[in-house]
Amino acid sequence: MAITYTNESDLSAAQFADVLQRSTLAKRRPVNDSKRLAGMLQHADVVITARNSEGVLVGISRAVSDFNFCTYLSDLAVDVEYQRQGIGKELVRKTHEIAGNHTTLILLAAPAAIEYYPNIGMEQHDSCWMIKGKVL
Repeated sequence: MAITYTNESDLSAAQFADVLQRSTLAKRRPVNDSKRLAGMLQHADVVITARNSEGVLVGISRAVSDFNFCTYLSDLAVDVEYQRQGIGKELVRKTHEIAGNHTTLILLAAPAAIEYYPNIGMEQHDSCWMIKGKVL
């Protein structure tokens, strides 16, 4: 099955929500708030999509980067029917390539994906600190 990867900065919030719902990431994203999803896409620096041969969106990576030192991979979502085919790994690779392989790629793993990231060459960091956003 052919998958096409594109740096797709004009992706709609509806398409974004749809692929999030077909992955395991919807549980931790505001999929019912199209305005917020649109803002997430608008302010992202890198949005890589994966589409099947019929043009259906089956995966996405969304990152924020300074293109010099660090790249935060905020979203990595692959439709559950397309997982375990290398799509996530390729989305990560392409995201890092566009942001600059000289940057440090950082992400917070979804609980269901903790075991996945070491398999694609990522190292676990023992320290992460955050202030959670307030519910809108």
